[in-house]
Amino acid sequence: MSAKLAVLGHGVVGSGVVELFYKNKKNIENRAGKELDIKYILDLRDFPDSPYQEKFTKNFEDILNDDEVTTVAECMGGVEPAFTFVKACLEKGKSVATSNKELVAEKGDILLAAAKEHSCNFFFEASVGGAIPIIRPLHKCLAANDITKVAGILNGTSNFILTKMYSENMQFADALKLAQELGYAEKNPAADIEGHDACRKICIISSLVYGKHVYPKNVYTKGISDLQLCDIDAAEVLGYAVKVIASVQELENGYILPAVMPMLVPFDNIISDVKNVFNAVMVYGNGIDKVMLYGRGAGKLPTASAVLGDIINCVQHYHTVNSLTWESAENNDFVAPIEKFSSKWYFRTASENNSPEGSYTSENGTSFVTAEELTFTQAQEKAKEINALAYLPVLE
Repeated sequence: MSAKLAVLGHGVVGSGVVELFYKNKKNIENRAGKELDIKYILDLRDFPDSPYQEKFTKNFEDILNDDEVTTVAECMGGVEPAFTFVKACLEKGKSVATSNKELVAEKGDILLAAAKEHSCNFFFEASVGGAIPIIRPLHKCLAANDITKVAGILNGTSNFILTKMYSENMQFADALKLAQELGYAEKNPAADIEGHDACRKICIISSLVYGKHVYPKNVYTKGISDLQLCDIDAAEVLGYAVKVIASVQELENGYILPAVMPMLVPFDNIISDVKNVFNAVMVYGNGIDKVMLYGRGAGKLPTASAVLGDIINCVQHYHTVNSLTWESAENNDFVAPIEKFSSKWYFRTASENNSPEGSYTSENGTSFVTAEELTFTQAQEKAKEINALAYLPVLE
């Protein structure tokens, strides 16, 4: 038996999928249990020097109407035309594996329902942690747990910038420029440094864990563009590292609270030592206590590895629905507002007045971490009351 594949998009990830497929073709075929080949690569550009030139097409209909193609890798990015193409493939009974976090975060409920209706699969392991397996462990390996919280570093670019600020005393702008020079950050870096990329990923995790679609517009998101080097220095003295943490937790009233923001992570928490472009996800459950998954969260071949892992799964389960599902929830009335978020807080003030024991005073002001937990609203009020120059929550 054999199966034909198609790849939508030949950018960084799409070209990585093609490269890694042919590099490891024999192993991939052995694990899939049948002969495989890529029949089409969809892209509007020309690639005259590519060894796979004969496989390129600019017409999506070539793929859609070819019954030999049973499995598709979507690596285009963005919501459209990816959504239209993926939905059409699923409605034709073609399984799809995607790395497109924006697509899954915005349209995952619709695409999962389409896959189920047409007896095929929609997989997206690569959309959250790159090479880090997180979707399948949450869906399968940890399924017996009541998962109360997921928290971690889900964006390698912002973590690289914070690492450089911490270890080399770089200002934010200089660290960002270096990230761009090394190819870790786009020319327009907003998705990474403003937290939107991590937001989409925590939406996917939240939807999976709690069974209802969580939309990015309902998740509080704050990036690192206004972080000061002095706060990173002060955090270190107080025993913390500053990291962008994407998290979701279940509250006592049954609501969930997803959020993305810079937080202080205690040095005794292993996440504090995750550096450069690496990601880490901590899962809290009533059977496992805590489990952390760690690795490269992005990059051409790491992401391609996750896509091809899903491709193998699609081929193995052809015409057997094995993908997960979650409910549509347009109004997101089960998502609590950020005002309900509670933690200890870091503050930096211009004055030493009323600073608690253990505070750190430098030329940039007095910094301390509260002994008590405050809600987001209470922290805002306290910041105003003490004329705080900066304030950040602490990851427990």
